[in-house]
Amino acid sequence: MITISGTLSKSRLAKALGVKFDRDYYFDPDKRYAIDCRCNRYAAERFPDMRLFYSESNLGQIEHWDQNQVLVGGIQPNLILGMLLGADFIPADHGDADITSGCLAGKDPSDLPKPESLLDHELVKLFDRQIRETQTDSMRRAIPPFFWDASGRTAIHGVLTTAQKFFGETIFLDMMTEPKRCLDVMDWIGKAFVILVGHFSQTANLPITGVHVGECSSCMVSPELVEGFIAPVTSRIGEHLGPVRFHSCGPSTNHLKAFSKIQNLYSLDLGGETSIDKARDIFGKQMLISIAPLPRDLSAPTTEPILSWARRLAAENDGGNLDFVYHFEAGYNIDTIYALTDFVRGLPDYAQTH
Repeated sequence: MITISGTLSKSRLAKALGVKFDRDYYFDPDKRYAIDCRCNRYAAERFPDMRLFYSESNLGQIEHWDQNQVLVGGIQPNLILGMLLGADFIPADHGDADITSGCLAGKDPSDLPKPESLLDHELVKLFDRQIRETQTDSMRRAIPPFFWDASGRTAIHGVLTTAQKFFGETIFLDMMTEPKRCLDVMDWIGKAFVILVGHFSQTANLPITGVHVGECSSCMVSPELVEGFIAPVTSRIGEHLGPVRFHSCGPSTNHLKAFSKIQNLYSLDLGGETSIDKARDIFGKQMLISIAPLPRDLSAPTTEPILSWARRLAAENDGGNLDFVYHFEAGYNIDTIYALTDFVRGLPDYAQTH
C-alpha cells in the first residue's frame, strides 16, 4: 500500500494569509483555534482533492484530524520540557517557535529534578486549566500537550535530540567520554516525557495508542551510539507509551540496523536520502515507512528531480507499505507537490484514503 499526505508550514501560511504565530497563539486556546481553523479552510480551498492540511511537520495525521479539535499547549515537545526546566519561550510570528538553548549546560544528572515534580510547574497547571475549560464546550474537543489529533498517538522528541537542545553539541563528545552520565541524562528525559504524556492523557481523557519519537539528531552519531544509547531508552519509552513510530531526519541508511534494535517498533519516518531497498531488507514489506522528499527537490524550478527521486523509491519499495510525506514550506515550488501527488496516485499500489 502506498499513500501520500502533506502539512502546510507556518511560514507558508504567514505569507499566504498574513497570520501571526505570536505568543498568544500558543497560550490562548481560543485564539489558536480561530487561527488553526482559518489555516485549514485555506488548505481545503487552495488545495482541493489533496491530502494536505495544517499541522506541525509530520505530527498531526489528516485521517484523525477533527475540525472541532482545540490544541491546548500545542508546542513542540522538547520546548515544553525545556520551559519546565527554566528555558525561555521564543515565538516567531512567521515561523516555528523555539526556546533558549543550553538550559542544562554544565549540569549533571544529580542536578535534575525528580520527573514527577514537573507536574507541579505552573505551566502544567495552566494547560490543565485550559483543557478543563475547553471541555466545557460540547462542540469542541481538547487535544492536550504532546498530542496533535484525536488518534491518541503522542509525540515526543527523541532523547538525544532533546539532550542536544538542553546541553548543547558537547553531548556528542560526552557520549564517548562520559557514557554513563549521558545515559543517565537520556533516561531522565525519557522518564520525564512518559510522566508528562501520561498526565495530560488522563487530564484530557485521551487514551495513549502509541508514540512518535522525533529523533532528529540520530543520523549525527554513529550506528553504534544509536544502538548503545537511543535504542534502549526508546525501547523503555515504548514499554510505557505503546508502539513506536521512529523519526530520523537525515540520510539514515547506515543506521537502519541500529534502529531495528528498538523494541515495539511499528513504523519508521525517514529522510529522503535513505535507501528504501536497505530498509526493506531489514524490516520487510509489512513495516510502514514514511519518507520525505529533499528540500532541494521541492524547491527545484522543474519537477524532474522530485519525479526521479519518487521513481527510484517506488522501485526500491517493491510493494511494501510506504507513505510519502512532505511539509510545504514557503520557498517550495507548488508544481513539485502536484507532480509528486500525481505520480503517487498513478502507482499500482496507491491506496485511496479520505
